[in-house]
Amino acid sequence: MRLTPAELCRGLLGALDASEGRRRRRSRNTTADSIGMEIQRSLLEGAVRDAPDADDFERWLLEQCIAEGESDGATRAMALFIWQQWLFASEADGYREWITRGAPSDDREREGERDGGASTKGEWQCPRPA
Repeated sequence: MRLTPAELCRGLLGALDASEGRRRRRSRNTTADSIGMEIQRSLLEGAVRDAPDADDFERWLLEQCIAEGESDGATRAMALFIWQQWLFASEADGYREWITRGAPSDDREREGERDGGASTKGEWQCPRPA
């Protein structure tokens, strides 16, 4: 199964929704988290909208960083994270399948309720090194 950057980013947006659910439940100040998540969301939504080819995805991410100018540190960090997810999804079948299903998670909340109420624990786990 070949994944496109737009498909990956659509799935990562689902995972970001779950992260947002966790962030809201934290008792500490999460302002910095929300800023980083907003930058990441902007990049992911842009990749879904622009749908760069797999061969052009790295260049597309670089162009987004360059467009930010001198204050691009946070954008570069989020672009690098997305690029690493792309590389990982290219190699890890289980992760790729989980992402294309929208990254289901017990932490994602929609209008105060969990998606369908079904538990997703244990559906995908990071492979451990041999």
